[in-house]
Amino acid sequence: MFRKFTSLSVIALLILASVSAFAQLPGKITGKISDGKNSEALIGATVLIDGTTKGAATNIDGVYLVNGVVPGKYTLTIKYIGYASKQISDVEVKAGAVTTLNVIMDAVSAKTLNTVVIKGTFRQESVNALYAAQKNNAGITDGITSETIKRSPDKSTSDVLRRVSGATVQDNKFVVVRGLSDRYNNASLDGTSLPSTEPNRKAFSFDIVPANLVDNLVISKTATPNLPGDFAGGAIQIFTKDIPDNNFLTVSAAYGYNTNTTFKNFKSGYRNLSDYFGFDNGSHALPSGFPSSNAITAGSLTQQQQTTALLKLNPNFNIYNTSAFLNQNYQVTFGRVKDFKSGNRFGAIVALTYRNALQTTPDIGLNYYEFHFTDNKYKFSTNLGALANFAYSYGKNKITFKNIYNRILDDQFLYRTGYNGQTGNPDNRFTAFDMVQKGLYKGTLQGDHGFENNSKFTWVASYSGITNNQPDQRKTNYALISGVYKADVDASGKQNARFFSDLNEDVYAGQVDYSLPLNMFKQKSVLKAGASSQYRNRSFEPRFIVESLNSGPGFNFDPEAVKALPLNQIFSRGIVGQNVYSLKDIVTKSDPYNAHTFTNSAYAMLDNKFGDKFRLVWGARVEKFNLVLNDKDATTPEVNMDNLDILPSANLTYALTPKANLRFSYSRTIGRPELRELAPFGYYDFELLGTVTGNRNLKTAHINNLDLRYEVYPSAGQIISVSAFYKDFQDPIETGIYDVNSTPDYNFFNAQKAINYGVEFEIRKKLDFITPSMVNTTFYTNVALIKSETTDSRFTVSENNNKRPMVGQAPYVINVGLMQSAYNNKLNINLLYNRVGERIFKARGNQFPAIYERPRDVIDAQLGYKVFKNKGEFKLSANDILNQPTNFFYKGDTQQYVIGSSASRQGTISYYRTGVNYTLSYTHNF
Repeated sequence: MFRKFTSLSVIALLILASVSAFAQLPGKITGKISDGKNSEALIGATVLIDGTTKGAATNIDGVYLVNGVVPGKYTLTIKYIGYASKQISDVEVKAGAVTTLNVIMDAVSAKTLNTVVIKGTFRQESVNALYAAQKNNAGITDGITSETIKRSPDKSTSDVLRRVSGATVQDNKFVVVRGLSDRYNNASLDGTSLPSTEPNRKAFSFDIVPANLVDNLVISKTATPNLPGDFAGGAIQIFTKDIPDNNFLTVSAAYGYNTNTTFKNFKSGYRNLSDYFGFDNGSHALPSGFPSSNAITAGSLTQQQQTTALLKLNPNFNIYNTSAFLNQNYQVTFGRVKDFKSGNRFGAIVALTYRNALQTTPDIGLNYYEFHFTDNKYKFSTNLGALANFAYSYGKNKITFKNIYNRILDDQFLYRTGYNGQTGNPDNRFTAFDMVQKGLYKGTLQGDHGFENNSKFTWVASYSGITNNQPDQRKTNYALISGVYKADVDASGKQNARFFSDLNEDVYAGQVDYSLPLNMFKQKSVLKAGASSQYRNRSFEPRFIVESLNSGPGFNFDPEAVKALPLNQIFSRGIVGQNVYSLKDIVTKSDPYNAHTFTNSAYAMLDNKFGDKFRLVWGARVEKFNLVLNDKDATTPEVNMDNLDILPSANLTYALTPKANLRFSYSRTIGRPELRELAPFGYYDFELLGTVTGNRNLKTAHINNLDLRYEVYPSAGQIISVSAFYKDFQDPIETGIYDVNSTPDYNFFNAQKAINYGVEFEIRKKLDFITPSMVNTTFYTNVALIKSETTDSRFTVSENNNKRPMVGQAPYVINVGLMQSAYNNKLNINLLYNRVGERIFKARGNQFPAIYERPRDVIDAQLGYKVFKNKGEFKLSANDILNQPTNFFYKGDTQQYVIGSSASRQGTISYYRTGVNYTLSYTHNF
């Protein structure tokens, strides 16, 4: 059915693409009017078309729109009280098109106000506006616009973040900035913070936000008082569009081929039609009426009651074999705008996205302690996303209502063979069926209101709902005993359980911000102040259900014969109904938990100018944080945190020349423990071969940050910069191996202290300085060289005087790209290279050294060609062309744990390749 659907979709797209009509319709002129010193929007500026009666005033965002302009070339005059007027010539309007002209205004004294008129051309002013946007950020930032995203092969926001200077991505979704692990980042969407999407770490899964829904993305590497204070690496801000310039409809379809997977045999557990849309139909869920944990652990259930309960569980342990089809990606984006005669505007953007992908990862080498396994993983993934943004602009006011919803279903089957020295069994066959369902909804209602003197008041109310559920994770091992493979169904460990979990989190947030222009030191300055509150409430309910083989007198079956049954029979209703198994729930009272946090904050900051060269953005943020976490174990105290933090910051910019800045920044930030890091819940991770457990004694980390940056802008859209940074941590939070009892588990802990410092280089430059024929060739690179040192004396074992790099920190990050456009921008070629240095995955334990991840060279390429008068575009992309292996290995002061015979796998824990991805897509704009 899906192949027919995809074929019909391609045919429909080609038919629609072949219909193109063009009429000599009026055009529009739009853009943003901003202050030349700080890029603040100028509210109520007037824009007039000389020689006509047409004009407009800017709204709360500083945006103007002139409708119904006959095609031709015009001169525009822009006026605003306290600023020199501007006349911009050569503004060309094309039929049915939108011409964008952003204008920068310069403040002047009252004496010269009526005599100064600055003249320029459309091209000159466009360049000026781009320069101002690049230069006028209050802090040190790096970002990517929607235009750059369109030119890359990136499909999700996590892919986009790979291109940002100093940023790397782990597991294709978690972001590391400046060598700091993902837990030291803060993520926000449309101005309000995003919660963690993961049950076992503090991280936001950026792969759930499709790249083509992003208007722009900014990483702030230095703090300003108006940003949340809980970050040290970067504050990642994602913004989506609201009011479009024109009505539009965009349809796209993409099909991908993976060298490991496509058209090859693909193994899986049972699957339902609804799984293709991200929602399991309930067949994996724990049945209603199933006995509670208390009833099971109390031992009050009779054997017949236990058998009746076990018969309710889904008995389907079949392994299905299919041929993997192409990966698929579809998106429809719809935009509408209504312009009223009064100048008011209403706009809406709605987008629907569907992705389905299959991924086979074969021959995964897995060596740990006394294990030596080979894994084959098969993952079925579906992503269903929707965005619906609505906005109404009237006068100096604007109301927006933004919504994003995303649903991800990952259904993985793992088949493992190999040696387990702990049990003395020479050969094992382990299977794991693991489905994870993740959902995110975020709704944001915002009001922006402008007043006299360009002051502005903004209020925001938002709600986020997070779900992360694992229904019926089933793990079973067969060991070779006396020439026969027998199931470990007489064991009662978490590695053999059926695991069910439900994580639900609600986040309510509100904030208000006010900005007031002032005249200080004979310069225009801005005072900003605001307050915010956020309340989080999380519940987590796990179950570890074990079907434990009965033994002893009174049972009429042969236990050894049952253990020798194949996987698709051993838990069948015919076997279970013979009272073969007892029912156990090995969840502990400390595993489920409920938690809530309440964060209240307020800030004040001044954006001061000192002459024409100096700009100082300074102030402080105060955050009051309360946390309560309770499990169901009455013998353990609840976790309480009650912290008050004062977080000052200062960002100084010195304009060396009109094209160059020198920046210096100081800030104090924090890193709070995430709920999961505090919860004592123990989760057995069969891919790590260990249990991950929280630590209720974690403390908040405090960080002092220093930054220095030199940046020069050779021409519009181009940059050369050099940055240096230094970070001093007290009580940094990290993850490590916990093996004091010779069991390879993992936990969270506070190291004593750490420092992190480095330099970053960034270049984005057209190559026309080599030869004029390369004017359409752009080279860009960003390189980060980083050093960190952590003092970690948890154990008596001393390695390098208890000094090591921070967990997740890479000593270097390299991104290189080359973009080429030709044939009047119809043909676009993009080549991308990425390499991340060797970094710690888990800190060392008492007996085992640290686990590191080896570097990989990653090359991506994309070829795009526009057709049908630029209404349509074909893209051919290749990702991870080299397909180098991912390799995790031990590294320490001893060779005791070196595993593997070949030199390339010395000390290897995990070793695998994910294959090369080739994707062909077509997008059409109607």
